[in-house]
Amino acid sequence: MASSNDKSTLVERVAAGDIRAVARAISKVEDTSKDAAQLMKEIFPLTGRGLVIGITGAPGAGKSSLVDKLALHYRQQGERVGIVAVDPSSPFSGGAILGDRIRMQRLGLDRGVFIRSMATRGNLGGLARSTVDAVSILDAAGYHKIIIETVGVGQDEVEVVKAADISVVVLVPGMGDDIQAIKAGIMEIGDIFVINKADREGVLATEKELEALLSLASREDAWDPPIVKTVATEGAGIQQLADAVEKYREFNSKASSSDGRRRAVARWRILELLRERLVVQTLGKDSASEKLDRLAGEVASRQRDPYSAVDELLR
Repeated sequence: MASSNDKSTLVERVAAGDIRAVARAISKVEDTSKDAAQLMKEIFPLTGRGLVIGITGAPGAGKSSLVDKLALHYRQQGERVGIVAVDPSSPFSGGAILGDRIRMQRLGLDRGVFIRSMATRGNLGGLARSTVDAVSILDAAGYHKIIIETVGVGQDEVEVVKAADISVVVLVPGMGDDIQAIKAGIMEIGDIFVINKADREGVLATEKELEALLSLASREDAWDPPIVKTVATEGAGIQQLADAVEKYREFNSKASSSDGRRRAVARWRILELLRERLVVQTLGKDSASEKLDRLAGEVASRQRDPYSAVDELLR
């Protein structure tokens, strides 16, 4: 375990924007190393300056191209950009499916852009928590815009995007079923909707369907989520997206409901950590892992149900 002196120098280096220190700090929270909690305690007071933009939507919607172009736009404004790509990996192997993105050639060489892929690593939950911690580290390191890009639209992704200051939901024309499928969880968290690949046919129909769904949803903050059309591969509509992000940021800074959102995110973060720590404590007891293996075998062979297995672990 690192000495406290080593930790404070790591925190100081993160605060100074040292890229290697940022990468090392993120690895610590991702691997839940022993001093990760102490590290985050010291990082937390340095946060709250960057703007966190969550980008989610169905696979194939072109989120990666959109993130690239948006990051490029912010770089041209002279802002430092952090990108955290959330790849819910295979529960069997762990490791991010897409690795650290072979894409983003133009951005990858830019010292003002930090790109990191996060994987579930098969640790129970934990993905959302380590992603939010990584965002805090980037925030503390002075990145002005931090973009969280999620690969899918599952529960984990919805949780992660909830922790962003602004949630952008990306759709493409002709995916009407998608709008139906995602409306439950995502419609209520979308602050901005993007119809990407807007040079395809069916744009109007998708826009109309989206407008109809948005007219049914009522928001506590009375914000009316805009619909922005983009062709990310060509950079079309990126300026409009950046304008919409800025407009929502301004709106939110004046709205009292933003306190409610921050409180909900804080509550969620506390519960995430509590859940994780209770699991670690339960499994950290003597012979707990042998017991877990034995119970897993009994549940797999249907000798026992998973609920009574949990009862036994908790006893």
